[in-house]
Amino acid sequence: MRIVRIAIIIFILGAGFPVFSQDKPVTEATKANIGFELMKNLDIYSNLMKELSTDYVDVINPGQLTETGIDAMLESLDPYTNFIPENQVEDYRFITTGQYGGIGALIHQQGKYVVISEPYEGSPAQKAGLKAGDKIIRINGQAAVNKTYDEVSAVLKGQAGTVVKLVVERSTSSDTMVKEIIRENIKIDNVPYSGMLKDSIAYIKLTGFTQNASREFRQAFINLREKNTVKGLIIDIRGNGGGLLTEAVEIANIFVEKGQEIVSTKGQKADKNQQHLTSSAPVDLVVPIIILVDSQSASASEILAGSLQDLDRAVVLGQRTFGKGLVQNVVPLSYNAQMKITVAKYYIPSGRCIQAIDYSHKNKQGTFDKIPDSLIREFKTKHGRKVYDGGGISPDVKAVERQFSNLALALYNKFLIFDYATLFERTHPSIAGPDKFEISDSLYNDFLIYIKDKDFKYTTRSDQALEKLRKEAEKEHYYDGIKSELDQLQSSMDTDKKEDLKKYRDQVQELLKADILGRYYFQKGKIIGTLKTDPLLNEAFSVLRDSARYSGILAGKFSQPDNSLPGSVEEELHSKDGQ
Repeated sequence: MRIVRIAIIIFILGAGFPVFSQDKPVTEATKANIGFELMKNLDIYSNLMKELSTDYVDVINPGQLTETGIDAMLESLDPYTNFIPENQVEDYRFITTGQYGGIGALIHQQGKYVVISEPYEGSPAQKAGLKAGDKIIRINGQAAVNKTYDEVSAVLKGQAGTVVKLVVERSTSSDTMVKEIIRENIKIDNVPYSGMLKDSIAYIKLTGFTQNASREFRQAFINLREKNTVKGLIIDIRGNGGGLLTEAVEIANIFVEKGQEIVSTKGQKADKNQQHLTSSAPVDLVVPIIILVDSQSASASEILAGSLQDLDRAVVLGQRTFGKGLVQNVVPLSYNAQMKITVAKYYIPSGRCIQAIDYSHKNKQGTFDKIPDSLIREFKTKHGRKVYDGGGISPDVKAVERQFSNLALALYNKFLIFDYATLFERTHPSIAGPDKFEISDSLYNDFLIYIKDKDFKYTTRSDQALEKLRKEAEKEHYYDGIKSELDQLQSSMDTDKKEDLKKYRDQVQELLKADILGRYYFQKGKIIGTLKTDPLLNEAFSVLRDSARYSGILAGKFSQPDNSLPGSVEEELHSKDGQ
């Protein structure tokens, strides 16, 4: 069957589907040639499938073969142009609406089990009594053990109003429980938390740009302003991968005048060349704003941060953003399938496009390169500050991306922190509020006792460097002469690693605190629990308290070298998804 797949891919990819840069106009002659090539290759493909169906030695699956060919063809374009078969349409609806039919819980794969990571607050899963750590044993009478994450996820999702019957096993008991849960339309909030911090600074965490994101954000800001004296605003879009362009425009509109261009789009078709202007009166034109960003802030997040930076309306603080300056539309296909297709590039008010990778050309290795420094251009903000295209939004105040130790990552990725938090919740009916709860010495020591007999072997960067030295020494025939020294060095390093649980206690307890808080106070509690120790928030306070510095940054009078601040803790380190 592998030969068949290769044959189809060759016909689809190799027989004439040229890819053109969006920056180059397509002539009428080129369009005519594309039309001819399209019809020719569709005819070839149709005949090929007919021959395979009648002559191939085994019975073929036309649907599977076609999907394989489509996926391979689209891989030659950008990663955002995707085929969406009918059975995946619900997942893509969630991306744009923030809604899906399901039980309302995060899940993850843990060995042969799919485990509840966290039920959403107020969800059917929570109301049915599901808890983090529950292992899913059966679903609707079918075994779920040894099933993959994707297989279980697909069964848990479904039309609102339908019933799903789960058999789960709780870690504190070998007995199983039966839970009959009525699926609902689950709505994920774009603003999971907003509140007042010290110095009369308002804080809004924005995690998505699905439908109604601007309404949620506007209401959160208005509520904070009506109930408090707001001397500054911090908008946190770290980890926000984007969403709907129009929602980013509406949120920017809260802080800039009506009729201001926030973003424009340019594509091959004239109808994709559009200006997106603010359409309403602003809510606040004077409150100082800090926008927190990181390397995972992308797409609509970059439109919001970049437009307010270009208009000198906000100071951007954090790490360089992802660099996605492409616009996608979802178009319907036959038999309820869909296609998400890149139709344009977007440009923020200064005129720059922040797309980091050139998907119109492949290098000799068959991969795509970042736009080279030689092609990066300078632009100006509203008040004349220098900004640049070609690779995300460069923050006005820069931070180093935080690196967790391999010890902390091993404890997290092997679910030892998760499993301890599960056991902790079973034996502690309540804890202090999320703004007061801390990991005490006794709690941390109890965690150390818990993991004492657990396997969490990990390799440090020093281990990796030493292993590389061994291999190079063997190649160059030095190894026999230095083997004893290398062994002694390894022994010393192993001894030092025993102290890592003390050395990296701050990292371990930070992750432990977030997981425990999630058991009692859900996502909102995790966010509140990290606010006091977030170094980027402390720097944001510093900038907002110093009006001369804030104004000077926006006037281009203050500059700061890279790597001047520590980054923030990454909230999610292993894959989870909503069901």
